Amino acid sequence: VQLQESGPGLVKAPQTLSLTCTVSGGSITANYYAWTWIRQPPGKGLEWIGHIHGSGPPSYTPSLKSRTSISRDTPKNQYTLQLSSVTPEDTAVYYCVSVVAGSSWYEYWGQGTQVTVSS
Repeated sequence: VQLQESGPGLVKAPQTLSLTCTVSGGSITANYYAWTWIRQPPGKGLEWIGHIHGSGPPSYTPSLKSRTSISRDTPKNQYTLQLSSVTPEDTAVYYCVSVVAGSSWYEYWGQGTQVTVSS
């Protein structure tokens, strides 16, 4: 399975950050993986943002839930992240990751994409 993030590297506050993860070698409709977004702000640890799994609704971390939307484009085998009302604190490297469902096994990672939010 390969994952590749794409999207703008610079976003101005308080616009919406939009990223796409293109998946190859696996279907985003399969139940085996939770298709996940994670980020790492500079100098900080990894933060789980949310995921989609199979045909179910997305799950989000509570601290970002009000600003986050994760959706799937099944024909393109892609899933997207939208984070609204961004601030400079949303500056981070964003990763799409396939996580074995029901586990903490983060099996496949995209290379990550740097997103910088300017004020």
